[in-house]
Amino acid sequence: MTLQVVNSPFDEKQTEILNQILPTLTDAQKNWLAGYLAASQSSQNITTTEPAAPEKLATRTVTILYGSETGNSQELAEQLSKQLKDLQRDVTISSMDDFKPKKLKEVEDLLIITATHGEGDPPDNAIQFHEFLHSRKAPKLENVNFSVLSLGDESYEHFCQTGKDFDKRLEELGATRIHPRIDCDVDYEELAEEWITEVLAILKKDAGNTANTSVTSPTPAEQPIYSKSNPYTAEVLDNIILSGKGSNKETRHIEISLEGSNLSYEPGDCLAIYPKNDPALVQAIIEELKWNPEQTIPINKQGEIRSVQEALTSIFEITRLTKGLLEKATTYFDNKKLHELVTDADKVKAYIDGRDLLDLIIDYPPKQLDPTSIMHVLRKIPARQYSISSSYQANPDEVHLTLATVRYHTHGRDRSGVCTGEIADRIKPGDQINAYVHKNPNFKFPFDEETPVIMIGPGTGVAPFRGYIEEREELELKGKTWLFFGDQHFRTDFLYQVDWQNWLKQGYLAKMDVAFSRDSEQKVYVQHRMQERAKELFEWIEAGAHLYVCGDEKRMAKDVHEALITIISQEGKLSKEAAIEYINKLKQEKRYQRDVY
Repeated sequence: MTLQVVNSPFDEKQTEILNQILPTLTDAQKNWLAGYLAASQSSQNITTTEPAAPEKLATRTVTILYGSETGNSQELAEQLSKQLKDLQRDVTISSMDDFKPKKLKEVEDLLIITATHGEGDPPDNAIQFHEFLHSRKAPKLENVNFSVLSLGDESYEHFCQTGKDFDKRLEELGATRIHPRIDCDVDYEELAEEWITEVLAILKKDAGNTANTSVTSPTPAEQPIYSKSNPYTAEVLDNIILSGKGSNKETRHIEISLEGSNLSYEPGDCLAIYPKNDPALVQAIIEELKWNPEQTIPINKQGEIRSVQEALTSIFEITRLTKGLLEKATTYFDNKKLHELVTDADKVKAYIDGRDLLDLIIDYPPKQLDPTSIMHVLRKIPARQYSISSSYQANPDEVHLTLATVRYHTHGRDRSGVCTGEIADRIKPGDQINAYVHKNPNFKFPFDEETPVIMIGPGTGVAPFRGYIEEREELELKGKTWLFFGDQHFRTDFLYQVDWQNWLKQGYLAKMDVAFSRDSEQKVYVQHRMQERAKELFEWIEAGAHLYVCGDEKRMAKDVHEALITIISQEGKLSKEAAIEYINKLKQEKRYQRDVY
């Protein structure tokens, strides 16, 4: 809404100034300004006689450490920190890589919130702390009270492994567990809130606090409306196949409208999309179970109801099996063979690979499965996160994504990725999707012309770098920027080729090295190009360069990491151990950041 003299208490000059500045403010700036104004108003109303400050309770200091890959653990840690401060507790909050391990012996109440990355590994910013805690250098912690909140994905074999590691090791070191560890799946909010509430109650009781000690902060005038729990219904503006004719891949460029959403993003952030399951798969499951698609069933503990059709389409995940799902299914399927299967961990691991709910009910038919029980068996559809490949400064009403469509054949059926398959096969311009912006505090870029930046992003991993360079162009920032890009074929898979060529010509991108693995007899990947440029690459790093890696974790990111160790060892004349320490220092300084999946 535009301010006018007639609809506001401001004069003409003030109105003009406000109308110029308000549209340029980010959500964070608006929230800060609202809180500042509210606090200023409150201070003016205070009488000259200052009330006595509340008596400071002699309580133990609470230390909150988080290990976060995409920002969820950090967000929960910050939420917990605020609530503890409202209870007048002394709180120290830190990412694990910023926490000095030798200070661990001084910790009193320790709360750990950590994600697990990939196949049971700690997040990048928790690796060193994890190693220290499990080393002989770790101190005895007899005076430490602790509790662990663990975030993970049940579809992985080593579900919440990092949290389990911390929980077990702290106990081994003599610390006292004040609340049992809670392991959360991708739909973590409810369990995380439960853990936070119970831990707060314990710490509040130990401190002898009363309800009157809490402090209410000013409520900002405007809060972000759209989030994970309340996604924005966005219109798809364009859906273009990027890969050329004859490519082995199907890569798409998607443009989505954010007009009117009040959502904003920065380079490195993600757009999270809640997909819908394939209608054909939903129909096949309903027919196999002989259910009435119009029957209404509960979908959560709060008693919300949906039709069976809608629940299987939009609410519950039906395309991926997990060990936890099979264990829950034994309670409701009443199938003896399924009971036998879940007792053998190796057989469970082999069975769930590549299978879905339809496979399960065909292979292990349930006896009169009541539709109302599915909320106890299936988990909610998790949002799929994709790196944003556009600049908000250049496209304030849009967000662009670069997606590789997942298609495969297994166990006698053709299958596709839930989200990429939906976008490729069923989403056209004008259709709508439910989405929200997911901030990624662990993948942030510098915006100046002095800091060298090295970007390594083969395939769709190039997405955030397109957004970053587009933003530099909008801000007219040149400087030393170097991109390593790779894919299969130059002719069919050179994503955004024209964009890169233009940015090279204009100076927003200083250097670009490409590797097309299938265009030569011997496969060449981005790590090979890095090794070919080892001397110059090391010179950039020594000159203060920031390194960014985005893309496949299992192969590319590991190969790139090993290449970096080799380059630093070779060019810096360091042992392998010293080169690893060098890279760890880069991580601590936030000069080596990865967004891998």
